[in-house]
Amino acid sequence: MAQLAPLDERITLDQLNLNPFPIYQRLRREAPVVRIKSAGRTFVTKAEDTKYIKDTPEVFSSNDPNTPMERAFWAQTLMRKDGEEHARERGAMAPSFAPKVIKQDWLVEYQKIAEAYVARLPRGEVVDLFHVLSGAFVARGLAILLGMNEASDEEMMEWSQALIDGAGNFGWQDAPFERADAANRGIHALLDRLQKRHLDAPNNSAFSVMLNAENPIAQKQMYANIKIAIGGGINEPRDALNTILYGLLTNKDQLEEVKRQGDWDKAFEEGVRWIAPISVSSRVAREDTVLRGCLIPKGDTVMTIQASANRDEDIYENGEVFNVYRSEKGHQSFGNGPHFCQGIHVARRAVGQIMLPTLFERFPDMELPDPAAVKWHGFGFHGATCLPVLLK
Repeated sequence: MAQLAPLDERITLDQLNLNPFPIYQRLRREAPVVRIKSAGRTFVTKAEDTKYIKDTPEVFSSNDPNTPMERAFWAQTLMRKDGEEHARERGAMAPSFAPKVIKQDWLVEYQKIAEAYVARLPRGEVVDLFHVLSGAFVARGLAILLGMNEASDEEMMEWSQALIDGAGNFGWQDAPFERADAANRGIHALLDRLQKRHLDAPNNSAFSVMLNAENPIAQKQMYANIKIAIGGGINEPRDALNTILYGLLTNKDQLEEVKRQGDWDKAFEEGVRWIAPISVSSRVAREDTVLRGCLIPKGDTVMTIQASANRDEDIYENGEVFNVYRSEKGHQSFGNGPHFCQGIHVARRAVGQIMLPTLFERFPDMELPDPAAVKWHGFGFHGATCLPVLLK
């Protein structure tokens, strides 16, 4: 009879927040299915297993009652739903992410924003791109896409970080939830004010599309959809951009080849493989099941670690290394199965096709003076928290 997965009492949440990758590498080798006491979850670190869990919602439900996300977002979001309920709420915003709308509406706006925000950067100075460019660029673009143009870049960035920190508050501390509560209040107040504008003049923004639908979803879920988009829609492309810049600036030979061939799309995919912006996801076992010889009891919370799956030795040679021109393709950074990231096509184009070439066209000799000065953080959402570069 299968036994429970081994219990690890050594790994702490602080260790996972600071540098989880050596831990994941060890777990893939020694205990690919393991219960982590500090997180209260079973970690799954191999690519084959994480994909299987995401692809089988009939066995592993998204409705994790133990996740801090519902507390942080004031709602059970579509991220914690499956089947028809998930499909209906996801579909409510789908018209805003249609290929034609992305091309005709959003990419035009992102190009304007990229050019304007890059143009205001000072030449010849060391600048922390985290706030002045990476976060602000994606915040402004997302505000327009969601129909929240009235929100400032600073408000969007604060709301996003507050919600993400709350959703990742696995230690259930008071301060992150209080910060998320303030974000919820701010977002709700703005959406309340914006309803009349979008009802009077329907457009392709996500909030307008949901409000003007023939059979709209409940307002609470509209607001929850917007908040999910603010959380992942800023953190994910922001962190991807910072990671790619760090990878290229610390591998100048690759940078020169990418510039020569215009391989910005390849650089984007390698960056998000190397450090997955959304690193983990929770699922709950609907029934007793066995994974790699370990019993996963019904009701157990399983955490798929896509940040680990993306470096799995069974798939990637030297997966710990940033290599734009690696032969292995594909990754799990944007999920798979029914919860595949809805905004991926916007993020790919905004970062890979717009911002990266725009930035290097203006600052072709940009440098990273001190790679050690770049700090990284986050368990659920991992990325650089600063990126001081010399703009040349």
